[in-house]
Amino acid sequence: MAIALSNDDSRDKLHWEWQYLNLMRRIWEQGDERVDRTGVGTRSLFGAEIRFDLSDGLMPLLTTKRVYWKTATRELLWFMTGETNIRTLCAQGVEIWTDWPLDRYRRESGDPISRDEFSKRIVADKAFALQWGDLGPVYGKQWVDWPTYKPAGDGLYRQGPGINQIAQVVEGLKCNPGSRRHIIEGWNVAELDAMALPPCHKTYQFHVSGNRLSGLLYQRSCDLGLGFAFNMWSLALLIRMLAQQSGLEPGEAVWMGGDVHLYLNHAPLVEEQLTRTPHGDARLTIARLPSSMFDYRIEDFEVHGYAPQAHISAPVAV
Repeated sequence: MAIALSNDDSRDKLHWEWQYLNLMRRIWEQGDERVDRTGVGTRSLFGAEIRFDLSDGLMPLLTTKRVYWKTATRELLWFMTGETNIRTLCAQGVEIWTDWPLDRYRRESGDPISRDEFSKRIVADKAFALQWGDLGPVYGKQWVDWPTYKPAGDGLYRQGPGINQIAQVVEGLKCNPGSRRHIIEGWNVAELDAMALPPCHKTYQFHVSGNRLSGLLYQRSCDLGLGFAFNMWSLALLIRMLAQQSGLEPGEAVWMGGDVHLYLNHAPLVEEQLTRTPHGDARLTIARLPSSMFDYRIEDFEVHGYAPQAHISAPVAV
């Protein structure tokens, strides 16, 4: 005898997060086992896609584990300032970029300082932060101040004004919404070696259909166990902010991964998360319309209806 599903059960079976869990299972069971840059080792596949409809305020927060969306939001707002030093993040209790400068400091100084003490010193000592807290020209620098160079005579070039890609996209969405050039690019080949970590979420493209703004992120490298949750949230939030600034409605968030992988030391996370069932929806309210993309504050964002299952911790591979 067939058993009828309740409405809640039906929604759970159609939940967007099954795209993520099915991809996780596929990688863990069928992925190519590889030695990676970090030395930890991964299981990996090449080429994946996840889609999410942003209608009715919906946001792609994983429910099978807690995602700290405020931390991800603080990071996105930091990117848009163009800053490249972790001091501002550390002062807000955001430590997701601390491991790279800490690793360099320990390696070059020989000081086995804890991450907590390193972060505190970064906040308290501006000179120390200037010396040890900079990440190089990472995401935000490229997004709002992409370098340009002009001929200065005798075969030499001088640096010109930087290009604010985010401002250009906002202007393009308002004045030429049908353009196929609404792009934010982070992969500046000339400056990759100066970055603590080359861009993983490297290329964003936006598309207007009717009155709806959709966005696509191409991510060259994705840590599915840890990084994806932040990347998907930030993509959706960026679409919501751009839509608000452009007088459009949010459309669809499309995530595309190149090398999508799970670290071998994330086995406890993967195996626990794959036992869980997605349930419920998260919705976002933006409290006001700021004067520009660069005037949003963390207080402007409020999430409703988010009731995730317990957080699952896992180490970050540096």
